[in-house]
Amino acid sequence: MKYKILAINPGSTSTKIAIFENEKNIFLKNIKHSTDELKGFAKITDQYEFRKNTILNELKEAGLDINQIQCVMGRGGLNKPIPSGVYKVNEEMKNDMINSPFGEHASNLGALIADDIAKNLDNVNAYIADPVVVDELEEIARITGHPNFKRISIFHALNQKATARRYARETNQVYEEMNLIVVHLGGGISVGAHLKGRVIDVNNALNGDGPFSPERSGTLPTAQLVSACFSGKYTKEEIGLMIKGKGGFAAYLNTNDAYEVKMRAKEGDEKAQFISNAMAYQVAKEIGACATVLKGEVNAILLTGGIAHNKQFCSFIDEMTSFIAPMKVYPGEDEMLALAMNGLMVLQGELEPKEYKF
Repeated sequence: MKYKILAINPGSTSTKIAIFENEKNIFLKNIKHSTDELKGFAKITDQYEFRKNTILNELKEAGLDINQIQCVMGRGGLNKPIPSGVYKVNEEMKNDMINSPFGEHASNLGALIADDIAKNLDNVNAYIADPVVVDELEEIARITGHPNFKRISIFHALNQKATARRYARETNQVYEEMNLIVVHLGGGISVGAHLKGRVIDVNNALNGDGPFSPERSGTLPTAQLVSACFSGKYTKEEIGLMIKGKGGFAAYLNTNDAYEVKMRAKEGDEKAQFISNAMAYQVAKEIGACATVLKGEVNAILLTGGIAHNKQFCSFIDEMTSFIAPMKVYPGEDEMLALAMNGLMVLQGELEPKEYKF
């Protein structure tokens, strides 16, 4: 049976929408929102009615009948930490998205818009899948070294999980029966240890832990960071930007464009090549750490995200980690397909949706 699934992925200045017929993408649109359009909204979540109407207008102009949709998938936001899975949008989830006790982000709009569209269709449900706050950490992985601090699970859960499941399907295996190390290489970098379907350890890719990335500094020397904070040279905001926004490639090479760094290295820029190698080196070290978490029992190492298009970068990592497990590279990321695949698994009865309840 063929199902039509609407996927909605809100970003800070755009909203991506797609319609899939099972696994086939039949419509894709990236709707841009100008500063003038958004400046009148006090909170991000106040935008949901405006963005919903924009989506419906785009679908209408494309000649697509919204009544043929069987499932609406919204990008998950900063809700309560939850295990991986597909969650039916309910009132408790919407309240958390509107009141934003765990942080305000454009992704919080995903559940609100999806539910608003679905409730006006016959027998159609709205869901989210694998938001960035997916938390399956082992308790021992939360310990930092001081009781005032704890490790928090924030990573590219949607893409990591989708990539892991894709590899399992391609190799005729079951994700929940495998041990994998999955690396998302993008503006942020996350390296996750997947133990039989659960990400039991992963670096906080949002707030600066782990390898540095095109715009994030990664784990910095603690004493030096403390000294910088109290030196009087920097404001709190400036320190924050050192950690996330103006770290990594941006700090060393004055660009956060990984493709530009790749081309500069190819054209003989030795510094660009060296810093690129240093980032790959740190990713490989993190993979090694995850291998110890999995006690050396690793079926495969999977690389995904935009930087995975860089073959030299991936080869550097493979050279350092090939003794652990074979590597498979899935360049780029397709969050829309990942959302649709999760919806399809629910519609086909392969996956039982969970309840967001605390």
